[in-house]
Amino acid sequence: MPAVADRSAGPAAASGRPGRPGARRARSTLTGGAPLVLPTAEGQLRTWLLSQATNVERHLAALRPFRWSEFGDPATGPSRAHLIAVNETMATLRRPLLAATRQVRATAEAAAERPAPQRLEAMLAAKTRAQHWVRATERVWDFYLELFNQRQGAFAPWLVACDRIALDCYQYAYLGLGRWRPVPTPPPFCYLDTGAGPATSRRGIPLRRLANRINPFPLIQLPYHRLVNPWTLGAVLHEVSHNLQNDLGLARAVPLQVAARLTEAGLPRRVVSVWVRWNRETFADLAGLLLGGPQVVGSLFDVIGRTARESTAFSPGAVHPVPYLRAKLSLELLRRMGFSEHTRAYADLWRRLYPRADLAGAPPALAATAGTAIPLVVDAMCFTSFPSLGHRALARVLRFEPKEQAMIEEAAERLARGVAPGVVPERFLIGAVRFALERRMAPPERLARYFREELGRRSR
Repeated sequence: MPAVADRSAGPAAASGRPGRPGARRARSTLTGGAPLVLPTAEGQLRTWLLSQATNVERHLAALRPFRWSEFGDPATGPSRAHLIAVNETMATLRRPLLAATRQVRATAEAAAERPAPQRLEAMLAAKTRAQHWVRATERVWDFYLELFNQRQGAFAPWLVACDRIALDCYQYAYLGLGRWRPVPTPPPFCYLDTGAGPATSRRGIPLRRLANRINPFPLIQLPYHRLVNPWTLGAVLHEVSHNLQNDLGLARAVPLQVAARLTEAGLPRRVVSVWVRWNRETFADLAGLLLGGPQVVGSLFDVIGRTARESTAFSPGAVHPVPYLRAKLSLELLRRMGFSEHTRAYADLWRRLYPRADLAGAPPALAATAGTAIPLVVDAMCFTSFPSLGHRALARVLRFEPKEQAMIEEAAERLARGVAPGVVPERFLIGAVRFALERRMAPPERLARYFREELGRRSR
């Protein structure tokens, strides 16, 4: 009877080779069946320690500076100035990350050489610090990556159109000054953010989304529904004006002037403090009107024309004026600019929407003195000379007269025909497309397309 091998004895016994008690060997198909010796616990620890340093080093290398060539068409992508500013901001995060990465490498190698408890603890502490800097740096890097990547898709022409408008506003403002003032750079950068309203992040202020680093250039956030309807893009002029108030040195001068003017008129201190708190949003409305002309009032009405309860409600601590009063402020400026017919038409529209104007929840003195305060606020902001403007008033720096409105109306007729509107400033195209829409010169779809095509062409 043939002998049967004892399978319980294991491979060594079955093959007739002696085996060492407790020894374990594995065969790998990758090495042709040669036995692999599994690493010891000490070897595994050494490998893991050194791999932590490798991981952090690769994180650092991946969070590299952005390149101008990687965001599609240069005509719609971020400018070199934007990329330089972002890369300089990123460098302030990469420097501590580089130091933390070197510390991980040093402590990992020391612990791998002699894994004493103190060395292991030092390595884990260094790794934790490095991971903190990785997360902080990656959050900022990812924010700008998302912004710049928007310039490679279908929305790129829409966003560059808004960039052109913002740049035109800055150019016009700085040309209107009474004396030279350093020109800020880079210019505003527009981006799409769905589910939120228009907003801006001003130059030179720390932002939480940038790990409290200084924002290097104005960011203008625009919702999709505004880009779809370019006649509502008075929002661009409003958000640019927030940035102009800072860059033109008016951030402190304007509220001080408002406070002084209202106090001189004898308004109660509590009422004065409300108007001062509203100064930034009021300035943005009024400067936007000076930049874009009468049609900007219609764009504002698109935003503040809500239910009577919403449009007349006072909110303590709010930075926006009561919507009902926002309209009154713009109508007062429009009248002072000399557009009496437009003022009457918009005022009549507003009265018909809100025949009764009870400011719900407002201090009684605020409602009682609004008729006095509104002209004073407009005069303080727009018709008072400021040293930072070269001793000129804002209405003179951002001059808008009937001849500018004639340019807008001529451009509207050309947009409606689908021809180039001519050498009109980019900011006027918002008023032109709105004028054409209100006069039903062409279907909305065609007007929106011609608006984007014209501004997209100018960027090339």
